Amino acid sequence: MATKRDFYEVLGVPKNASEDEIKKSYRKLAMKYHPDRNQGDASAEVKFKEAKEAYEMLSDAEKRAAYDQFGHAGVDPNMRGPGAGGAGFGGFGETFGDIFGDIFGQSRRQQSGGRQVFRGNDLSYAMDVTLEEAAAGKESEIRIPSYDECDTCHGTGAKAGTSPKTCGTCQGQGVVQMRQGFFSVQQTCPHCRGSGKIITDPCSPCHGQGKIKRQKTLEIKIPAGIDDGMRIRSTGNGEPGTNGGPPGDLYIEIRIKKHDVFQRDGDDLHCAVPISFTTAALGGEISVPTLSGEAAIDLPEGTQTGKQFRLRGKGIKGVRSSFPGDLYCHITVETPVKLTEHQRKLLRELDESLKKGGDKHSPSEAGWADKLKNLFS
Repeated sequence: MATKRDFYEVLGVPKNASEDEIKKSYRKLAMKYHPDRNQGDASAEVKFKEAKEAYEMLSDAEKRAAYDQFGHAGVDPNMRGPGAGGAGFGGFGETFGDIFGDIFGQSRRQQSGGRQVFRGNDLSYAMDVTLEEAAAGKESEIRIPSYDECDTCHGTGAKAGTSPKTCGTCQGQGVVQMRQGFFSVQQTCPHCRGSGKIITDPCSPCHGQGKIKRQKTLEIKIPAGIDDGMRIRSTGNGEPGTNGGPPGDLYIEIRIKKHDVFQRDGDDLHCAVPISFTTAALGGEISVPTLSGEAAIDLPEGTQTGKQFRLRGKGIKGVRSSFPGDLYCHITVETPVKLTEHQRKLLRELDESLKKGGDKHSPSEAGWADKLKNLFS
C-alpha cells in the first residue's frame, strides 16, 4: 500500500499556515486539477482527490488538531480503535460547496427536501465608450445571451411524452452521504449532478437542458464621470440558476477609448498644446480645447517648452467626486520646418542680433554652458 503524503505537503503550505493560506492554496489546486477541466486525465483526478482530502482535514480545527498530534492515524478511519465514536460533521459539505462556488461562479444551498440548488454564473460584458460619453454619462442598449424555458419540453428536459425519473443513487435528494469512519461528508450526487432526476430520453431542441439560449436587449445607464476599468452591476441578468436557484449577475466593464487630444488621470485631464516659435517668444492669448468647448490662455513673453498651465474645473467630475478635476495644458514649442531661403536668411539675422545681446536672451543655454565648463575643468 502506497504511503499517504503529508497533507501540508499536498497543499504546499507550512504547518503553521493560516486558514486563509490553506483555503487559497486549495482553491488554486482545485482550479488546476478539477475533473471538469481535465476530462480523461487520471493523474489530475488523483491530485484533485488528494488535495480535497487534505483540505477536508486541515480546514476543520478539530480534525487539524488531531492530525497535527497523531498524523494520519488521528484522522484515518481504518486506524481507529474499536471503540471510536461516529461523530458527524454535517457542516463540512456546506463549506466544501462554498469553496467551489468561489471557483466556478456557483454557490449552492440545500432546499428543505434536500435537493441542491445552484446560483447561476455571473457574466461579463466589455463596453467601449468615448471620453466624452464617460464624462457626461449616457444610456445605451446591449445584447446579451439569455435562457428561456424550452417550448417543447416546458423546462423538464425530457422528450415529449416522457418525464424525468427519480435518481436511484440519491433517491431524488440531489446529495449523497459519504461516511469515512467517524466522518460524514455530504456531496452533490455524481449521477444526477444535484438535480435529483435522471433524463433517459432528452428533449432534442434543448438537449435535455430544459432551456433554450437566446438573445435579449438590456438598457444600461452609464453614470457621468465613470472611469476606465469600472464595472456596472446588473442584478439577475447573468446565467440562470440550476434546480430553481437564483440567476447570476451581469457585470459591464467600461473601457474608455483613446482620445485624440486628452489623456485622463483620475478626474484631471492633460493635453499637449503646440505653439509656434514666434508665439512662444512674443507671448499672447491662445485658445485651448476643453471637453465643454474652447478656453483662452494668456502666454507670457518667452514661454518655454514644457510650461504647464492649469485650468481649474475643466477636468471631469468623477462618480464619487464632489467637484470636477482640472485640465493641464502642456506647452510644446514647435521648431519651424521646410524653410525658404529668405526665411533662413531672416533667422540668421535674428540669431546674430540675439548673440549681440549676450546671455540675457538665452539664460538656460548660458547656464548649461557654465555647467559643462565646471564638469570638464
